[in-house]
This record gives sequence, structure tokens and C-alpha cells, in this order.
Amino acid sequence: MADFIVTIAGEKHKVLAEAICKEMEESAKARGTGIAKRNPEYIKKKMEEGKAVIATTKDGQFAGFCYIETWSHSKYVANSGLIVAPEFRKEGLATKIKEKAFELSRKKYPNAKLFGLTTSAAVMKINSELGYRPVTFSELTDDETFWKGCQSCVNFPILESKNYKNCLCTGMLYDPEEKNKKKWDFVKKSKLYERFQRLKNHKLLKAFKMSSKVLTLFSTAKATN
Repeated sequence: MADFIVTIAGEKHKVLAEAICKEMEESAKARGTGIAKRNPEYIKKKMEEGKAVIATTKDGQFAGFCYIETWSHSKYVANSGLIVAPEFRKEGLATKIKEKAFELSRKKYPNAKLFGLTTSAAVMKINSELGYRPVTFSELTDDETFWKGCQSCVNFPILESKNYKNCLCTGMLYDPEEKNKKKWDFVKKSKLYERFQRLKNHKLLKAFKMSSKVLTLFSTAKATN
């Protein structure tokens, strides 16, 4: 198993932009589906913005890639263009790249909903492990520019005929608000939280009783005077 460096892409990785675009195209052909075609300049721009994750071997050979796109005024974020070079597949590299892209997306856009479209069972599995869930297309961005990106896919006529409501891809979504609510619900059901609430209520009750005594003494003293 090869050793990989999975990191946020930068200036020094621009020389790999051509190879990345070529692999994206070849991967789409091999799957029989398509992803939005990107040119090297677009990939270089993502690297400049710090919105891409790249995997290389120790000697600098390209191994895998993924980039971040934002939609609906950054309310939605997609980790797009995930690819792994054929010679490095089945080594868990796609998972490492997705994890890094997920981490980067959450850091840059902590309140955004993360989403993706895929026909790959492997990608669905990775997404599920990261906390995504399958959703209908109506829960995804309504940004027209995003859906126009599907035009390079061989299945675009299906999407178009379904009025952009479904296709052969599965929509998946990670909603940070939903995750935070579940965490809070879990906390509220825990024994530790119950103890905390009892302790807090006990302290509040004591404080209330103390305040009542002070008020009573103050009222008595006032009446005496």
C-alpha cells in the first residue's frame, strides 16, 4: 500500500491541473455518467482559493482530488469532482480525500448544508459514515447554475424530463443544524444532564428561598420603623 499525502491544494499543485482534468473526464467515461466538465484554469482557481484537496504520493505523483463549490449564497456546499487515479484505487484513498474535504468545508462554511449527487455505492457509503443522509432533490440547492452543471452527464435528459426532481443519482445531505439538534436531544436524555438539571433546580430553589427570607426581613424591619 502506497503512502499518500492528503492536503489542501495550493500554488505548488497547479502543475497537476491538466492531469486532474484528464482523469475527471476519463473517470466519467468509465462510469458511464458525467460530472460537470472543468478546465485546468478553474481547477487552478480552486487551488488558489484554498478550496481543493489533493492527494499525492511521497514523490509528488498525482493520486486523487476533490474541490469545494458553494451555492445559494454559501447556504449549500458541495464536495465535487472526487477522483482517484486508477493505480491507487481500492486503498482507502477516496475516504481520506472525502474526510479532508468534509473537514475543510465545515471549517470554511460551518453553517452551510453539505450535499452531493452520486451513483457510486462507495461514495454513498463514505458520505453516510460522515453523517450525510439520502434526500429528495427538493432538499438540495435550487441554484440553477448547479443544475446546469449536470448537462455534461449522459443522464441529463432523464433529469430534465423529471423536471429536476429526480434522476439516477442519489442526493445526499449533511445538515449541521440537524446534527446539533440530535446531539442536544441525546444530551438531554443522558443521566448526567438529569443530574445537572436537578442540581440547578435545587440551587435555584435555595436562592429563591434565601431571597424570600431577605425580603421578609426587610419588610418586617420597614414596618417596625
